Amino acid sequence: MKKQLNKSFRITKYVIYKETLIDKKEHFWSFLGSFVGIACIALVQTFYLNKTENIFLIGSFGASSVLVYGAIYSPLAQPRNFIGGHVISAFVGVCVQMLVGQWFWVAAPLAVSLSIVCMQITKTLHPPGGATALIAVIGAAKIKSLGFWYVLSPVLSGCLILLATALVFNNITSNRIYPKNSKLLKKWRKMA
Repeated sequence: MKKQLNKSFRITKYVIYKETLIDKKEHFWSFLGSFVGIACIALVQTFYLNKTENIFLIGSFGASSVLVYGAIYSPLAQPRNFIGGHVISAFVGVCVQMLVGQWFWVAAPLAVSLSIVCMQITKTLHPPGGATALIAVIGAAKIKSLGFWYVLSPVLSGCLILLATALVFNNITSNRIYPKNSKLLKKWRKMA
């Protein structure tokens, strides 16, 4: 038993230590990618939407940026999970808002819980998706008035902007490959 505990401790210590060893180049590319991705969405919101429609940048995109720029090898950060998790959660959130939105104490936890189950069923688990569902229920009147348009804009369109930026900035150097298991990307790199 003691031997097993010592082994588990050594493995845990190694994993935690290894996870904290990220070189400065990784920090740079994570910063630059997330900065440009969020900036693109903010620019669209600032310059192309009038002040009454300023809802293009939602909070869950910040959490997604942590994954798609800072933890690019995580299964939760891969494009299927990133796009699917947000879109499914937005759809669930809008449905819950329309069905039981008048009972806030039911709608908020129901939106998050159902979105988690739907992401699990579709194998698109992306933790910020829970926030996307919650925003559909607790958001401002403007967000609630969008109805199912919320799924397309700001959610899907914002995700596509972040994904395009992630594909560029996470593949500029040979040290970073995003998406993790992209056969097309690996073939393209061999040809280049």
